[in-house]
Amino acid sequence: MSTDFAPDRYTKMPYRRCGRSGLVLPPVSVGFWQSLGEVGMEDVCRKVCYAAFDAGITHFDLANNYGSPPGNSELVVGAILKDMPRDELIISTKAGFTMWSGPYGDWGSKKYLVASLDQSLKRLGLEYVDIFYHHRPDPNTPLEETMAALDLIVKQGKALYVGVSNYRGPEFCAAAETIRAHGWSPLTIHQPRYNMLDRWAEADLLAHTARVGTGVIAFSPLAKGVLTGRYLNGLPADSRQGKQGAGRQWWDQQEAAGLWSKVRRLEALARNRGLTMAQLALVWLLRDPRVTSVLIGVSRLEQLQENIAAATAPPLSNDEVAAIETILRNQA
Repeated sequence: MSTDFAPDRYTKMPYRRCGRSGLVLPPVSVGFWQSLGEVGMEDVCRKVCYAAFDAGITHFDLANNYGSPPGNSELVVGAILKDMPRDELIISTKAGFTMWSGPYGDWGSKKYLVASLDQSLKRLGLEYVDIFYHHRPDPNTPLEETMAALDLIVKQGKALYVGVSNYRGPEFCAAAETIRAHGWSPLTIHQPRYNMLDRWAEADLLAHTARVGTGVIAFSPLAKGVLTGRYLNGLPADSRQGKQGAGRQWWDQQEAAGLWSKVRRLEALARNRGLTMAQLALVWLLRDPRVTSVLIGVSRLEQLQENIAAATAPPLSNDEVAAIETILRNQA
């Protein structure tokens, strides 16, 4: 390894146990879904990985189709990992969305999951990943086949832990029961979409993951930038929504629905507490001990540093949680 990292990095991060497993994760993890996986972002991606690790972030999250073109995120991160201490990192990847044409490059068959992970390992330059997810439920493949594929992958030594993503509560319960009945490798982690504005997991998932002993890592914790406050003064031309033809129409629709008024109230609460809007959104998620980690995506070092600060911010008081609930429920 040719890079020196901060010797005190592990004193900076309050790691959280992933369900009832022996795995611990940082409360803030870094994902490579969009910006960091794009061609031309390689130098920024390396700087983000190094700065994150210096701060105690040990978990990097990918998927087979992340990046532009798909797979590029794994190639970029794989090159960076060559200069990092592999045994001190948790690397995750997934398969379940369309990756290549034909009947074997999508969904949840054993053929697709095993082949996709083999390709991911080549792009990453690794012998194994720490976590391998089935990325979304497959309505056509028997659940037994998909869960058996995850178990096979663990037994082959290609992944240490397995999980699922985008499974609703009943789907997760069915998967967990299938695994229990066969004595297969347990679901160590679930990766759902969860944020202040999308709270389905509270009623439909978290009680089930806690009962089974599965950890939870929330993706899209900032609601694709809505909970950063970036859109409060209009539609930035360089934002993802701003680059889309219907972006202005989307912004106006959210304004009419009262979304920006709600976010302004949240941002004022955050300021009073000495936090940014993004930090408040992350701290709010981490208030629940059933949430192991939140998964952030960044395009600049400044964003990374802002979000990392949420990992060590003081917890919300009961009054603050109640005030946020009032805002989210549009109560006076």
